[in-house]
Formats: sequence, C-alpha cells, structure tokens
Amino acid sequence: MNTAALDIRASRFGDERTPFLSARRVAELLGVNLTELAGLIGVARNTLAAKTSARKVDAALSPIVRILAMAGEMAGDEQRAAIWFKHQPIPGWAGKTAYDLVREGKSDKVLAYLEAVRSGIYA
Repeated sequence: MNTAALDIRASRFGDERTPFLSARRVAELLGVNLTELAGLIGVARNTLAAKTSARKVDAALSPIVRILAMAGEMAGDEQRAAIWFKHQPIPGWAGKTAYDLVREGKSDKVLAYLEAVRSGIYA
C-alpha cells in the first residue's frame, strides 16, 4: 500500500469540524472509553477534550491511526484490524499485543512489524 492509500484510510479518523484526528472515533473503533484511550496514548483524559490540546492529541493518536490503517488494509477491514490490535500477540514480544506495545511507547515497533509482514517477511 502506498502512502496516499494509507492517508485516505487514516482520514476516516478525522474530526469533521477540525483538521485533526478524532479521539472519539478511534476509541469507538477500539471499543474503549476515552479514559482508556488517554492512557494508551499517554495523555490526561481532559487533554482529549481540550481544544487547545488538539495538536498534542493529534500527534499522540497518529501512530495508532497509522497502525490501524495498515492493519485494516492487510486484514480486509477496520474491525478485524481493531481485534488484531487488541488481542493478537505479536511474535517475538513475549505474548504482547499491539495495544500493549503502544501503551509502552513502542508504536514504532508495531509499525515496523506490520511493514515487515506486508513486505513478505514473517516473524
């Protein structure tokens, strides 16, 4: 998948009224509440709702949206990607899921894993 296609998939997570990502949409797809999402991305719950923090939230949500968009392309739809994100252990990470790794600040490792799988390299 090229970058343009990934951007189009990721744009589904945008907020209609602003140029930023929507925490509510990401939370709904993952089946978590906003408090859990805030913990996942490492921001305070109130930060998700503050208009002055939109850029910070957008930057924090961006890796998750990229992961979900890439996994969605590979799995066939976003619901399957969300299930994979929360429940499927990633090989080589001691039973940790993408959710666990993102919570630990290792979203780059998840993206690298997905890129490797997409390129035909399986762990």
